[in-house]
Amino acid sequence: MLHFEEPVQRKARIEIIPMIDVMMFLLIFFVLISLNVIPAFGLKTSLPDSTTAPRAVNSKPPFVVSLQADGSVALDGQHLSIEQLGAAALAAHKQEPEKRFIISADQEVQWRNIVNVMDAIRGEGIESVTFATKRVN
Repeated sequence: MLHFEEPVQRKARIEIIPMIDVMMFLLIFFVLISLNVIPAFGLKTSLPDSTTAPRAVNSKPPFVVSLQADGSVALDGQHLSIEQLGAAALAAHKQEPEKRFIISADQEVQWRNIVNVMDAIRGEGIESVTFATKRVN
């Protein structure tokens, strides 16, 4: 008679290492997603203080024109020259005409650079331009 050996029954185990890998992947995924949401409001600038600044209430986030202390300009995080800014602002305005433009200038930026940015935007016929400030109480 033939005799076959029965395989040894192994106990079921919960493997913790793959579960840790999945949890780390989820953590990294959520961190990267949250970091990509923040730059949608423009580049980090040190805004001037204001005690009378109203709170911006709008259902759609605005187009943010950022001016850095070194003179660089960006429209919604995309670095541009002053000459390119007007055309880019007009193209963005044509896609979403109800959104306004907010100029977020570092407090160290020279006033003429802010005026140049306003001229570039308003030169394209866009009138919905405002400034960002940091509200202090």
